[in-house]
Amino acid sequence: MPPSSPKKQPPFKAAGANDPRPEVRRMFSEISARYDLMNRLMTFDRDRNWKREVIRRARLQSGHRLLDVGTGTGGIAFEAQKSCREVTITAVDFTRPMLEIGRARDRKNTISWCQADALRLPFEDAAFDAVTSGYLIRNVPDPLRAFEEQMRVLKPGGRVVCLDTSPPPPGPLAPFVRFYLRRVIPFLGEIIAGNRSAYTYLPETTQAFFEPARLAALMREAGFERVSYRQFMFHTITVHTGERPLTR
Repeated sequence: MPPSSPKKQPPFKAAGANDPRPEVRRMFSEISARYDLMNRLMTFDRDRNWKREVIRRARLQSGHRLLDVGTGTGGIAFEAQKSCREVTITAVDFTRPMLEIGRARDRKNTISWCQADALRLPFEDAAFDAVTSGYLIRNVPDPLRAFEEQMRVLKPGGRVVCLDTSPPPPGPLAPFVRFYLRRVIPFLGEIIAGNRSAYTYLPETTQAFFEPARLAALMREAGFERVSYRQFMFHTITVHTGERPLTR
């Protein structure tokens, strides 16, 4: 079996009575058609630049294998496709409608699309040269396990790059940022995506998520070294980078 070929997986099921994934999966399915448009509006069209930063930090080279976890409609995977033609890309998400949109846009037909759980990745150990994710970690019930799975499928010396939101830090702009998160984004979600509740939930996860230093510590706990991060958009967006040790 090629190292990036998915194993046969059982259907998704809740891990327990309090497992939020079925509800979250349903929410992302409902907003999939307007997901990219909303991202552009919410970020003032800056989200594509952040995804390019993810690929830059992944340091892809010809012949590399990239795994993009929580790919959604494939934004990061498409940036990788444009940046390096000789990279083998596998895009994983647990929401089928998101994957269907991404696959329909893959006119080059060079990305492998796979429905799978970020906490149980269906790939062999040390199969990929880089693992990326965008807005994934704050939506999984066990972030440490998600990073441990990414560590498992990453080759020694490979890089993991995580793009996610961060809670707004204290400062003179904090009230304006909180107003934008609590009022403006839900309003846009209702008008553009027809789903106010989803775009109330997403800003709430931002405000409740780990601060960047805490997320970096979690990555180190998962075993990554040389962990660093860079912040954008008034410190509400952070790109974390780490490496799997050569000896692990």
